[in-house]
Amino acid sequence: MKAPYQQTIDELKVKLKGIKYGCLQEKSYSPIEYVVGRVKSTESMLQKAELKGVQIGVGNWIEEVEQAVKDIAGLRLVSRYVEDIREVLEILTSREDFVIEEVKDYIAIPKDSGYRSIHVIVRYPTYHGAVKKDAFCEIQLRTLAMNFWATNEHELRYKYDQKLPDDMRAALRRAADTAHELDMQMGEFRREIRDAHELNLQYAMSNEVKLEEIFSLYVKKDYKRAQELYRHYFGDGHDFTHDPKLKMIDDLLGSRLKMMKEIR
Repeated sequence: MKAPYQQTIDELKVKLKGIKYGCLQEKSYSPIEYVVGRVKSTESMLQKAELKGVQIGVGNWIEEVEQAVKDIAGLRLVSRYVEDIREVLEILTSREDFVIEEVKDYIAIPKDSGYRSIHVIVRYPTYHGAVKKDAFCEIQLRTLAMNFWATNEHELRYKYDQKLPDDMRAALRRAADTAHELDMQMGEFRREIRDAHELNLQYAMSNEVKLEEIFSLYVKKDYKRAQELYRHYFGDGHDFTHDPKLKMIDDLLGSRLKMMKEIR
């Protein structure tokens, strides 16, 4: 029974890692930090099926278990930022090699415990020889902070046999809210860093255009106009040491225009 689910995990892990490395190659950043997976234990699977009303050992109970328990195969995909999770969800939605059956957004609407994540149920085709079998897999999308909280909360629930003391439950809820605040703050920092980077790129491109304009006048031997534009755009207070390309052009133009002024 577990074979197609292990195959589902193995193949989807490869594909999700392919997304990660494709993003790294394309834009030097990936919304995916890491991916882990597991097949649910038989005991846990049967317990969950019974809670959903499946009568174990009666009729076509194995098929009923597979239909009722959608997370026999489970993957956890961890990202740095909430924005990354949204981006990953868009990527998954656009895929054609599996079908998304359901999305539960526990970031928009957290569970009462404070748990946050996005759960994506996918139907994935597996093949054993010539036999095709669709297997369900739950993909959990979490930030690092969400995953840290959820891992500790799960271990505490196991320790207390699912019966957490009220004070611990309240403390965990506060910790979940703190983790969410951290995610929001880190998202703000990321946007500030990204905005500053984009401004620097715009500044560099703007200066490159200006230097190319001056260089064009220099090539045309319109030295007077080239000198006027150089003084107008840059004066004596500019510094291109942070950009080797601009510094090279500036050094070439600046020194030659200055030399021509002194000769005249």
